[in-house]
Amino acid sequence: MSLASRFKAAALALWSGPAEPLPVAMSGGITASGEVVSDRSALSLSAVWGCVNLLAGTVGTLPIGIHRKGASGERIAVTDHPLGRVLNVSPNFDQTAVDFLEFLEASLELWGNAYAEVERDGGRIVGLMPVDPRRVQTRRLDNGSIEYRWADDRGRQRTRRDGEMFHVRGFGGNPLGGLSVLQVARQSLGLAQAVETAASRTFRNSIRPSGVITFKEWLSQDQRKVAREELLDQFAGAANTGKPFIAEGGMTWQQLSINPDDAQMLESRKFSVEEICRFFGVPPHMIGHTESSTSWGTGLEQQTLAFQKFTLRRRLKRIEQAIAKQLLSDQDRAAGVYAEFNLEGLLRADSAARGAFYATGLQNGWMTINEVRERENLPPVEGGNVPRMQVQNVPITEPVALRRISEGG
Repeated sequence: MSLASRFKAAALALWSGPAEPLPVAMSGGITASGEVVSDRSALSLSAVWGCVNLLAGTVGTLPIGIHRKGASGERIAVTDHPLGRVLNVSPNFDQTAVDFLEFLEASLELWGNAYAEVERDGGRIVGLMPVDPRRVQTRRLDNGSIEYRWADDRGRQRTRRDGEMFHVRGFGGNPLGGLSVLQVARQSLGLAQAVETAASRTFRNSIRPSGVITFKEWLSQDQRKVAREELLDQFAGAANTGKPFIAEGGMTWQQLSINPDDAQMLESRKFSVEEICRFFGVPPHMIGHTESSTSWGTGLEQQTLAFQKFTLRRRLKRIEQAIAKQLLSDQDRAAGVYAEFNLEGLLRADSAARGAFYATGLQNGWMTINEVRERENLPPVEGGNVPRMQVQNVPITEPVALRRISEGG
């Protein structure tokens, strides 16, 4: 195979959309700003890196529990299910559970799809091997099933069908795949890249003095050298900040303010951060952008809760349902077995929130003492498995119980 043919085959393997030149086919495309958006160029933007790293890191640290719904609707932990070990301990020979989930979520955020090849042993799932979403092509077969094709690291063509591939689809799109943020947001990402490039060139090529010193008369070469050396020695650098400036011999100092072009560039960079955060659904303060809000206070607490509720929860639900549909057997689903992320890990760093949550559960009888101790990695205590309620919580229609409470009985 010729070199040109290999490049063409690589382009077809990496992109299933409209035909474009190879560099564009491997990216989000050429934008109106003239920038080519690729995964590497997008991740070089601090806002994109912050959003993807935050979402992938958060999802990756949450444990996935395998549960079964009991006859009365209660949740029963299925600790011996083989899928639990695959999802929480060792998805494959190379990765930990955190590595694997971070890869899935990062793939969803950037390319709108996450893939993993399912490894089975006698029908039992024993591993999930991640597949680069840029390499995967999908198509609908005549029998209605979906076929997945890609080239592995050695250039070998791989083909898998439904049941052999774990496929989590992102927002939008269709059964063949979700929408890629690199494609949908490419104009905003291209503009952000153009602003960063312009800012870098400004600092590299332009002169940006902090002020101007003027003299009434022209200086000789010796006078100019002495003035430059004395002024730099006495007033340049952070250590000399605030030192009084003595003007003599007709010398005057004029402070230079930022020019409108530089101010506009700064505003464009701030807007780009907020625009990128909108695409990912991440509050700007969670990636360190606190320009229009304080870093403390209830306002940011509410934004964080909204992030968990409106941004994170639907991503977790998408993965949970993909696990239930593609990795659990028909017998598991018929028996009420399901997978669910444990969100309590998000409260681990907030002792006040944990205390209030546990107190409410204990006082109202829907948690036991040992359940609380287990979540805090403490050993059980005798009698700690009995649900309790506050004795005052009785109907006002029972005068005997009310009289017993008033008498201290």
